[in-house]
Amino acid sequence: MGGNHRAGEGAKAMKTIVIIGALEEEIAHIAASLSNLRHEKGASLNVAYGMLESAATDGWSGSGGPIAVAATVGGMGLVNAAATAQRLIDVYQPDGIIFSGIAGSLNKSLHINDVVLGGTLRYLDSDMRLIAQWKPQTEEFHSDPKLLAIAQQALDELGIAHITGTIASGNYFVDTPEKIAQVVAQTGADAVEMEGAAVVHVAARNDVPALVVRALSDNADTDYEVFKEFDISEFADTAARLAITIAKRL
Repeated sequence: MGGNHRAGEGAKAMKTIVIIGALEEEIAHIAASLSNLRHEKGASLNVAYGMLESAATDGWSGSGGPIAVAATVGGMGLVNAAATAQRLIDVYQPDGIIFSGIAGSLNKSLHINDVVLGGTLRYLDSDMRLIAQWKPQTEEFHSDPKLLAIAQQALDELGIAHITGTIASGNYFVDTPEKIAQVVAQTGADAVEMEGAAVVHVAARNDVPALVVRALSDNADTDYEVFKEFDISEFADTAARLAITIAKRL
């Protein structure tokens, strides 16, 4: 996987969307929806790249037509997520990034399999007073309003309960009442995970609109040794359908 996809295709109206998923099954479902599919490898990533016919009549895709999609699994943790996002931005120069995955719920009104859209994303373990001295010079990050609106509509149509809320991202697994209390006090988050803020942070540095979508897998009270045995493959189909629905409307 190399070169510049935009430069190679010349000036064009076709838009490009990058989808970063949590599961190989999710990316396989997305790949099955693409035409002219090819797999491109580089920087430890296996990217499914192909075309998707737009369902839109206006917006980013103008009068409709094909949208280029690059989809891959990004890896766990802030560094893996940031590295994946920057690599995909450099290679594909996308018009938007969709990042989907799972998270632990911190909001007692939410249930397992509900979705939290990342209206606001905050780091758990970073002094943002220092980090915010660099572009985008902010202590918190936000999903793109247009992408949020499209996602909200798609979730309504799919009948999936959802909120637009706050997601906390950090490099440790939250699995005890003490950690939960600390995260809530620190961030006021509705959900906690290990990647979202890093993806939106990198996207903001590159002026690329981004969207974080998190399905709730547990109540952030499950020991990691138990959690890793969970079968979360059912989420792969839902996440893929949502990502494709959003991409078609860009």
